Amino acid sequence: MAGRKMLIGGEQNQTNVEDEAHYDFDLFVIGAGSGGVRAARFSANFGAKVGICELPFHPISSEVIGGVGGTCVIRGCVPKKILVYGGAFGGELEDAKSFGWELNEKIDFNWKKLLQKKTDEIIRLNNIYKRLLSNAGVKLYEGEGRIVGPNEVQVTQIDGTKLSYSAKHILIATGSRAQRPNIPGQELAITSDEALSLEEFPKRVVILGGGYISVEFASIWRGMGANVDLCFRKELPLRGFDDEMRAAVARNLEGRGVQVHPRTTLTELVKTDRGVMARTDHGEEIEADVVLFATGRSPNTKRLNLEAVGVELDQTGAVKVDEYSRTSVPTIWAIGDVTNRMNLTPVALMEGTCFAKTVFGGQNIKPDYNYIACAVFSIPLLAVVGLSEEQAIEQANGDILVFTSSFNPMKNTISQRQEKTIMKLVVDAETDKVLGASMCGPDAPEIMQGIAIALKCGATKAQFDSTVGIHPSAAEEFVTMREASRRVPGAGKPKTNL
Repeated sequence: MAGRKMLIGGEQNQTNVEDEAHYDFDLFVIGAGSGGVRAARFSANFGAKVGICELPFHPISSEVIGGVGGTCVIRGCVPKKILVYGGAFGGELEDAKSFGWELNEKIDFNWKKLLQKKTDEIIRLNNIYKRLLSNAGVKLYEGEGRIVGPNEVQVTQIDGTKLSYSAKHILIATGSRAQRPNIPGQELAITSDEALSLEEFPKRVVILGGGYISVEFASIWRGMGANVDLCFRKELPLRGFDDEMRAAVARNLEGRGVQVHPRTTLTELVKTDRGVMARTDHGEEIEADVVLFATGRSPNTKRLNLEAVGVELDQTGAVKVDEYSRTSVPTIWAIGDVTNRMNLTPVALMEGTCFAKTVFGGQNIKPDYNYIACAVFSIPLLAVVGLSEEQAIEQANGDILVFTSSFNPMKNTISQRQEKTIMKLVVDAETDKVLGASMCGPDAPEIMQGIAIALKCGATKAQFDSTVGIHPSAAEEFVTMREASRRVPGAGKPKTNL
């Protein structure tokens, strides 16, 4: 094995054959989700000898169940998006009548058929991820990994056999798991894991939580015909997103028939003959077939033995890392949701790529978290990049110009669906630089990905204005918003209680 140069924090360390000869692996990765697989493959491509371990596959995770592909592929983004497609057809079929489609009044929805299609797809992707590792020369072990020393990993296989491996570097990429609020009867509820694999379609659903998972499942199940009650603590869902977009999402949920309960939490769940009774802090009782807890996720660190080997954790249990993803132990690194930085699959991929390039590729690269676009797959969709209006005002030294457009999409003018698309650009008044973009409406993520490139390149509002739009499209609104809706002084510290 040839010696490699590692660039860490600008310092160059020459490693040699003798120094590495007594290690079983140059890198051992615990966790074969999106970030772990990316880091393993790219490190192997740079010539490293790489091992990786992952828990046995199952759609519903536990402390001893997982699967190659991780949360995103098996019980997150991918199966969720498949169900979003399924839920969206509910509204599409209603609208189709206005476009000349003569549909029978009785249209059946087969939940089990959709779930089987979903399961088939995640099994296919699970196998693809395994092949990607194999083709890169990465050795895959099925079992639970834990760290027993700065350079030693122990893997407990399915039959209980324990295997120990030494590694020059260890990478933690174990992701996160859904958490449950500690209320009486909490065992009667499900999390997003189970929601993606329910055997029977729930006709009555109560959802607790105001984040993207709760909003997405409310859209999914309502689109399929369920009665949905959505409870969250704030005045609006999606805390941290632009307030104007949050209000639009709430209106759209209500417009499609979701019963929204702001400033509401659940205090108790009780088993009944007809299902589960959810009691709120306002004294309401809502009966449901299923209660979904979408109240956040916790880093998967409890069973890794990290504190015993000196890896520091924060108060949430997340692994503390520096800007290069290195932990408090120099030979141990961590990426993805387990570090609780920006918990998105593409971010974990970026962190895995930067890790491999830094440690094995001779490049000194740290993740860049600026202008990362993200989407909420509600129906209709929400997508954002850069700063929200509230963030821009809080961070700005000068004035902020806000450009907005609210309109009824052409499709809705025919179907008579009362659901407006809303777009927004947030601009630095002095430099003309576009600081943020938001959109709530059909195709928002597809449009926002292109906008993200422009913002990453430092685009100005004048450059947006000089771009010729595609007509007729919703996207052209982003290059035709000529007049500012408002000018807001910066550093006003606008704090919302919404």
